[in-house]
This record gives sequence, C-alpha cells and structure tokens, in this order.
Amino acid sequence: MNRDNYDLPLTTQSDRAAACYRDGVDCMLSAWNGAGDAFDRAIAEDPGFALPYVARARIHQMNMEIAEARARAAQARLLVAAASPRERRHVEIMAATIEGQPMAALSGAEQHLEEYPRDALILSLLLGAFGLYAFSGRADHDAAKLAICQRHASHYGEDWWFLTYLGWSHTEAGQPGIGRTLTERALPQRPANASAAHGLSHALFEQGETEAGREFLSSWLTTHEKGSFLHGHLCWHVALTAIEAGDPAAALDIYQRQIRPTGSPYPPLNVFTDTASLLWRLSLAGLSGLEPHWREVAAYGERFFPQAGAHFADVHYALAASATNPEGLQARLGQMEARAAGGKLAPGPAAIGLCRGVQAFAEGDHGRAVRILEPLMPELVRIGGSHAQRELWEDTFIVACLRAGHGDKAAQIISRRLHRRPSGRDAAWLREAQPAAQS
Repeated sequence: MNRDNYDLPLTTQSDRAAACYRDGVDCMLSAWNGAGDAFDRAIAEDPGFALPYVARARIHQMNMEIAEARARAAQARLLVAAASPRERRHVEIMAATIEGQPMAALSGAEQHLEEYPRDALILSLLLGAFGLYAFSGRADHDAAKLAICQRHASHYGEDWWFLTYLGWSHTEAGQPGIGRTLTERALPQRPANASAAHGLSHALFEQGETEAGREFLSSWLTTHEKGSFLHGHLCWHVALTAIEAGDPAAALDIYQRQIRPTGSPYPPLNVFTDTASLLWRLSLAGLSGLEPHWREVAAYGERFFPQAGAHFADVHYALAASATNPEGLQARLGQMEARAAGGKLAPGPAAIGLCRGVQAFAEGDHGRAVRILEPLMPELVRIGGSHAQRELWEDTFIVACLRAGHGDKAAQIISRRLHRRPSGRDAAWLREAQPAAQS
C-alpha cells in the first residue's frame, strides 16, 4: 500500500500518484512553489485519488480562486467515499476550511488528530499566523498553537516540518529563545523551507536581533530566489529591519522592488496585508509621497477583498481606505458591523474599533485615535496574525499618544515592549515620550 511522508496509508494503487502527492504536501508544508502542479500531476496519474483534489483546492483557496477551490473540494468529497475513514475525515476537515466553516474545521481537526496525530496537513491547518487558531478570534490562540504541538510532539521527533512549527509556536507564545533553537534545528534538514526561514526571522525579531535577522534573510533569499510563495513576505521582514535601523527610504526601495502588489504571484492575503501594513509603517516613520503606492494597494484590495469577510484583510483594508477612500471605509465598517451582529466576525467589536482608530489617526484626530485604540490594546491579539504584524496597531497608538500629548500612555506600552526585547526605534520613542510625560 502506498503511504504518505508520515507513514499514513493512501488509497491509490498508483505509485506515481502517491509520489506526486507527497511532493505536493512537502511543498505546502515548506511554503514552497510547485504544490499545485504536483497535485495536478497526482490527479492526472490517478483521477480517483481523492486527497490531491482537496489539497489542490486548498492551494486555489490561498490564491483567492474561490470557485475553483470549491469545485475541487466537491470532487474530493465525491471520490473519498470509497477511501479509508482517515481520508474521509481528512477531506471533510479540509473542505470545511475551504467552504468557510472554520469552527467546524477547527473542532474536527482537534478530534481527528487524537486518532491520527501524524496527519500533518490537518495539523498544519491549525498553526501559523493565518491558521485556524490564529483567525478564530480567541485571545489565547498563541497558547493553543503551542499546546497542540506539544501534545503531539512525541509522534514527530526531529521531523523538519514539525520542528519548524513547534519552534514558531514557542516564539509566538513568548519563548523566542526556544523557538529559535528549534527552528535552527529544522532548517538544515530542508534548506528549501520558507516556513523555517520565516519562523527564524520572527524569533530574531522577538529577540531584538535586527541585524542578525537582516543578514540571515538577505543570504537565504539570495540562495532561494523566489522559490517560496513567502518570498514577498520575507522581503517585508527585511524592510522592517530597515525601518528599525532608521532608514525608511531603504524599506521603500525594498517595497518597490520586491513587495508591491502589481504583478505579484504570491497569495493575495499575504500581498495585501504586507503592502498596506508596510506603507502605514513608512507613514509613521515620517516618509511622504506615498500616495501613488496607496492607490495601487487600495485597487489590489478592491480586486481581491471587495466585501467584508476575511477579518484580517478587513483591518488592513482600513489602512488603505483611510489613505485613499474614506467613503469606502464607511461602507466596509457597515459590512463588518452586520457580520458582527450575525456572529460572523471572529474578533468581534475589536476589529471594528481598530479600523475606527486608524481612521481617526488618518484624519489627524490623534486624541480620538488614542481614546479608541487604548482599550483595544489588550484585545489586539484577537485579530490573529503574528506579533510582528499586530505591532502596527501598537505603533499607531504610540504615535497617536505622542502627537496628542499623552507621553505617559506611550511610555507605558513602549516600556513593556522594551522589557520584551531591545529596539532602537522604541528607545527613541521612549525618549520622546518621557519629557511629555513629565511636563
């Protein structure tokens, strides 16, 4: 019987179909280009093999090819009836994710892993900055990611993918030293592993090792030029190191060469959130003349996220709309409120408040921005993403406090951040905040 890379049986008699499927899963788990092609080859080799259909559906979903994703998931549902119980449940969980039933997928995945802990693709759905836990609206999602990894760690040993995500989960749960060590163990096993490069960049960020992060990513990206669908996002991380170093012009150059949305081949949620958040950070850093870039990002957002739905896209839509289309932002806020009233906005009112806070900031009403954002800082975690991504709203709150004369409020949040890690930028903000707090 054919088996996957984690020794689980596969319902296919075709060795070539099984091999292609294994290749595709490895590409998915390492955030590497080529997964879709590998699954297409598996389907061609054995049109009755259900698993590559639902895995291909997941790739379509990531690329915002919604009709194609749902069609492939439907095919998988039909074909898997003749497969094993494990594969039937696997397809059901993956399909629920694709069909917009995240809570059903999350609970189904947790139950499934109790019986099949080495079903790595199902475990992967729960993890990461854009995983089911992160986007659940839970305040404890970082702890949940670490807990489920630790629960099943004995089944994986030194597996390169598991070490990658065990390390990432430690980092995001506030243990970047452990996270860094684990990720550094994973990366040599499979150097073409963008998930590990990404995890290590976050560990270095959380440790305040800005220069080490820049050197690592610059070297890794050169060696693996555009091999990963995280390439643009990893360039975003390099741009953050330039901002931290006080060189926003260098960050803008990286944006223009590597990150801007036009022609980008990367998943739209990554592209939109990276571009909007980096332009906002550049604005906070005092860079002007960004209007053409904002218009480009806003157009991209309207193309891929024209209506409220993916809340992480919605809170980034507020950044672009605040800069280009206030009327559009009002419409989006109305849609988000309707979703919240129907219980369909996972982070709840916090997501709407964050949008209103950046709107007030963009309008120059820094006092109102402070009043809106201050009570939301403890709720910020509910929008998901990573610490590095969510820090944008902390940065906005800090700058609003400085501009509104609330140096004491800014100093409190900056001091907490500096206690966690060194930062030249935060130290400069603290020096600016302290005279205001003492006056």
